[in-house]
Amino acid sequence: MILPAEITSARLRLPLWSADLVSDLRAGRRRPEWHAEFPRRDDLDAASLWTEGDPWGPRSIVRGLTVLGSVGFFGPPAPAADGVLEAEIGYGLVREAWGWGFATEALRAVLAETDRAGVRVRAAVRPENARSLRVLAKSGFTQLRGSDEDGQLVMVRPLPSA
Repeated sequence: MILPAEITSARLRLPLWSADLVSDLRAGRRRPEWHAEFPRRDDLDAASLWTEGDPWGPRSIVRGLTVLGSVGFFGPPAPAADGVLEAEIGYGLVREAWGWGFATEALRAVLAETDRAGVRVRAAVRPENARSLRVLAKSGFTQLRGSDEDGQLVMVRPLPSA
């Protein structure tokens, strides 16, 4: 159940965060490859979840040479109530990158790897976040589990049939 250190798609690279990158995030230091709006608040929150060597940790969403956002899990997979391994994913982009399909492309690239690992994926999204709901729908999140304690909808993407 190990994901590769870097996942790629047609237009994007999704490298795991390194210790020095997380150190820069936490210290508020800028890097030249970061989009002017990166890091967002959610990216800084992801840095607080980072653990050295965790293949399920945060990753940058990189287009060309520019970091546009992040994608990653809130911890390694664990058995769900039905016994299937499951992990919760989060993702986000700087506003300028919205509407280009980058979030869907990044999510689908990660899902291809979780499928290979036999891990089902869930996501929590605010009901008013129509953009994110579209990304999840286009990526196969078809099951609604209700809402979490923060009022977010919990969506699940079933594993593909064997």
